[in-house]
Amino acid sequence: MLVAELMTADVVTVDHEATLDDAVERLVGNGVGSVVVVKSGYPSGIITESDALEAALRSGRALSAIPVDEVSHSPIVTTSPDATVQGVARQMADEDVKKVPVVDDLDLVGIVTHSDIVWHLSDIEDEATRLDQVRDRWESRKGL
Repeated sequence: MLVAELMTADVVTVDHEATLDDAVERLVGNGVGSVVVVKSGYPSGIITESDALEAALRSGRALSAIPVDEVSHSPIVTTSPDATVQGVARQMADEDVKKVPVVDDLDLVGIVTHSDIVWHLSDIEDEATRLDQVRDRWESRKGL
């Protein structure tokens, strides 16, 4: 299964010059767990709900006084729409991230999350089983 088949194409973003107040407004207003920070249309970081809460607690400043660049995770882990879900799941585990923006060349085209993968786990397992069956058939033909 490819990332393009399960990614969310409607990515919530915030400009790199915005404040944490802007990011939180987008988080809450869109009912999402993260916003992608973009610079010239390309992902430059990511802010999660936990990041926003932690920054607000630690800084003691108003959210409107905290630049998103100060809070966002950067460099950001990205993937492509034609990457396999198994590959991006491995990448998420290796990098200890739960959300990965999907880029096609320099264009942000989606986001894939840990939850997306969990929701599609049975589809991924079915595909793996089908591929094993095809492989077994090919290997049995080679033996003829």
